[in-house]
Amino acid sequence: MSQLGFFEERVLFSPDVPEEVNKLLQMAVAASHADKPLAEKYFRQAQALDGTCLQTYFALYKFYFYQGRLLEAELEVMAALNEAARQGGFPADYRQLGRELAQWDMYASEVALFYLYSLKALAFIKLRRQLDAEAQSILVLMRALDPEDRSGASVIMDLADAVLEDAA
Repeated sequence: MSQLGFFEERVLFSPDVPEEVNKLLQMAVAASHADKPLAEKYFRQAQALDGTCLQTYFALYKFYFYQGRLLEAELEVMAALNEAARQGGFPADYRQLGRELAQWDMYASEVALFYLYSLKALAFIKLRRQLDAEAQSILVLMRALDPEDRSGASVIMDLADAVLEDAA
């Protein structure tokens, strides 16, 4: 019986996640409520085992975000953006990507879509950190990069608009 056999999968990650990485991610998710340091250790081990597996970045930035560790979540999102851009062959810096918009199809691959989801996460984290201007600049770019709103960034855009209205 594998280690994973002791509990059912709690989170369905991408079917492309290697089995050993998935086991570590599942162990991390299982530990995340009772033993956060152990969960973080498993998340980090999964990422160290396969630094090209984008789901490890996703899991870790979500873990940090839900704990309110926003700076760490932001750093992990930036690492996710860098790795997705490396794999996708496009600029990691979203500002540069926006300036070269005509060169890139952000719907061309799962890697590019992952980049969009992570960029949306970055905007949300910036908003939560009360860095409203930075969040807004990312969201403006999201409209150009993701005109079909496949990432669901419109939800964050609506939230940002509400924050701005409340501040006015």
